[in-house]
Formats: sequence, C-alpha cells, structure tokens
Amino acid sequence: MRVPVPPEEEAEAEASMQSTRPFSVLTQMSAVPTHAPEAVATDTPASKRPKKEWQIPKLLFKCKDVTHPGAVIYFAHSNTAALLRDAVVGVLESLYTYDTVPNTQRSVTLVLRDMDGIAYTTSSDLDVDHKEIHVSLRYLSTLSPTIAASEILGVIRHEMVHCFQYNAHNTCPGGLIEGIADWVRLQAGFTPPHWRRGGKRWDDGYQNTAYFLEWLEQRFGKGIVARVNGLLGKGKYKVGMWEEVCSGCGVEALWEEYRKLYGIGGP
Repeated sequence: MRVPVPPEEEAEAEASMQSTRPFSVLTQMSAVPTHAPEAVATDTPASKRPKKEWQIPKLLFKCKDVTHPGAVIYFAHSNTAALLRDAVVGVLESLYTYDTVPNTQRSVTLVLRDMDGIAYTTSSDLDVDHKEIHVSLRYLSTLSPTIAASEILGVIRHEMVHCFQYNAHNTCPGGLIEGIADWVRLQAGFTPPHWRRGGKRWDDGYQNTAYFLEWLEQRFGKGIVARVNGLLGKGKYKVGMWEEVCSGCGVEALWEEYRKLYGIGGP
C-alpha cells in the first residue's frame, strides 16, 4: 500500500529526478536540424499531366432508306461511330492546335438519302452551330467493293472540313475552300484513282488546288495550310496573305512555278 505523500513533497521529488536523468540524444537531435529541409516539387511531371484531347461535338446519324442499295454498300464498308470521330480528329489535327481550335460546333449529323450529286454540308434548321453532312445514297450505290471503303472515308473527310474551316466571312474564293477540304482528304490518304495534278488557276478548287497546297507545304514547310486557314478566320480575304505565309512570295508567282514544275497546261 502506497503511503500518501504531500503534494509539495511529490513535486520536489519529481524535480530531483529530472535534474539527475541523462539528457536524451534523440531529444538533442530532434531539437536542432542537421540539414536544410528538402524542397518539395510543385510541378507535375509531364508524363503524369492529363493528356489533352480534342473536343468532339455530338455526332448523329440518319439513313432515310436502309433498304436502298447505297445504304447496303455503306453499312457493309463503314463503322459510323469510328468514321465520324476519326473524321473530326483528322480535320482538327490538320488545321488547328489545341489552343486554336474553334469550339463553336455543337453537333454534326451525317444524313444518307436519295439525291443527285455526291455530298454537301449545310447548317441545320436549329442554327449554324449544328452541321449536317448529306451524302447521296444514289452515288454510294455506284461504288465498287474495291473502292467503296476509301471513297466513303474520303467523301466524309472532305465534308467534315467544311464543318470546321474558316471562310473569311464568306469572302474567300470558293476554289480555296474546296481545295483545303480536298487537301485534308489527300493528307489522310483517301485519294480517288482519278485524281491528277491540273487546273488553269491555283484556285480552280478541289484536287487541283489540293495538290498545289501540298506542294506549298513541301516548298515552305509543314503548317502553311493551317496558317492560311487561321488567317481566313481573322477577317476578309486578302490576296496579300499568301506573301505573309510564303516568305514574301505571291500566290500567282507560286502557281506559275508549280505549273512549270509539273508541266501543267503546257510549257
């Protein structure tokens, strides 16, 4: 049984023990730091940063007649979801960067229907932020099995460009608009067997202008077409923009050089 000790005597005894207890080495080491604290990294390593991704608008699909021969060919050679998504990404990669890409398109709808021609792109009845790509079932029905897949990919890629490219507030030459669309198709490798270099002018459009644009990229470096498209988004079309992106060379002089190089239209 412990004998009660008055509080004042117990306090004196504890103080005496504290004075005779050896000083702890661990206490000494923890009290005085032996080196500066390590710096804490604040930047996330590039390998762990979230990977940027293109913003894909809502992608929709309509087929007005699934029994049409053109529809049968389409479904036999196409995966619609992959087709549309790849077309969007391909266009954005060709004409923009993650920082310059426009974010105005809210949806793109592919419509297959019986009509004349091959395809066209328009705004929907809602507003210009909703695009529609109309493709002719009648045309699709004429495609042979050997070229059907590539031709469908190429037509959709061309039309998808029209959903995202700039047009200088409708002042850009139509031939340049169509040429840029076919240039994107050309870069993707969906080249129809009948395409040839040609044309009387640089802005004759379609493959004629597409091959000219391809040559400009070879002549002055990759990115020329994207820069041209960017300038078309800043205001009205000016022929002087070519000198800005082509090291001071005018487009007419460049066309003449290109024409002579490939023997287009005679000597």
